[in-house]
Formats: sequence, C-alpha cells, structure tokens
Amino acid sequence: MGRRARPKEDLDIELAELPPELRWREWMGRVEAVIFASPEPVTREVLARVVGRDCKIDLIIDDIRDELRGRPYELVSVAGGWQHRTRKNFAETIRAAIGAPGDGKALSQTEALILACIAYYQPINRTELSSFFGKEVSRDTIARLRGLEFIAAGPRSPQPGAPYTYVTTKAFLSHFGLETLRDLPDMEMLEEAGLLSKDKMLAGEFPDPLPAHDDDEEAGDRTDMS
Repeated sequence: MGRRARPKEDLDIELAELPPELRWREWMGRVEAVIFASPEPVTREVLARVVGRDCKIDLIIDDIRDELRGRPYELVSVAGGWQHRTRKNFAETIRAAIGAPGDGKALSQTEALILACIAYYQPINRTELSSFFGKEVSRDTIARLRGLEFIAAGPRSPQPGAPYTYVTTKAFLSHFGLETLRDLPDMEMLEEAGLLSKDKMLAGEFPDPLPAHDDDEEAGDRTDMS
C-alpha cells in the first residue's frame, strides 16, 4: 500500500485530543463534506487525506449511510469511489419540478448499441465493431462517445496497422451507476436467457445498465446540492 499523501495546510487528521466518539463524528463530517463538495466520485485515497490512520473508511461510509436513511438522497458506490445522488424514487418528482436534466448525454439508439458492445467486448477496435454490426461504425459515432467521455483509447490491437482499441471509462461507470465493470449483467447468463444477442442488439434491445434513454437514471444522477 502506497504511503499516504501529506494533507495540505497541516490538517490535523489524527485528532488525538478529542475523545473517541467526537473524533469519529469529526471524521464522518469531513468525509461527507468532501464527497458532498465533489462533482465526481471520491476515491478512498482522497478520503484518507482527511482522516486518521486508524480510521476505517468503510465503517465511516456505513455510518453516513445510516444517517441518510429516509433522506431524498443517498451515498452510492460508483466508478471506484463514493458520490451523493438523489434516490431514484424521486425521479418523477424532480422531473415535475425542474424537468429532466439537460446534461447532453442522452444517447441515440446507434450510440447506445455501440457503447454496449464496447462495454462487453473491450478492448475492441472500430473494424471489429463494424464486423459485429455488419456495417461500418462511423468515426463520428466514436468521436461522440469519446466526447461524452464514456470511452477512451485502449491498447493497440495486434492486427495489421495496430489500430487503437476502445475501452469504457470511469465516467461511463459513474453515469450508469456502476461501481466496476463486474456490475454489468453477466454476458453468458443474458445469452442463455435469450436476453442478449447480436440480433437483439441490432433490434435495439439493450442490457439494463445501457438504455438508449433512461429518464429514471438521468433524474437519479447526482444533482447539484451545493
């Protein structure tokens, strides 16, 4: 395990002068404040900068979650970190009040199909994608997904010309509420159940985490609580 980075401005992280209960409450407040203020999921390494060496971050997270029970927002594990997000059952309420968030990240059917394929078969290059769908996958579509930061360049393929492959990103995990790629539905199980196949994907049928336009997920994404 790497050596913990020294906190800036000599922040007292050990809080040795405080009794244990107050020390724990202060650590809880610091952790929640950092997560609350961040527009991106906050990793364990970042949180470790504001708490003592003996602080169990997982237990801190559990205690914060307990205190948020019954609140309209929760602390979720996404993209290798933690983030505040409004609960999905308030999606209709949010839409009624302010409409669906206009973050510009709604996907067309074609984009969602290609993103689903990359998610399950990464690393995969554009030629392989085109072969999978039986028609050319345009550079514009790849550029759109890269512009949304859902995919990035992966290792070069061992094929002639060593083309770049594509992989999904932490932004992809965060947007679709996944902690890791292991949270994607199991491919073999989906195929055995007849829920996922090339024909179904070409017909516009998607695995649950990759909808073409899922209003509940969009409204359930992090809202600005600052």
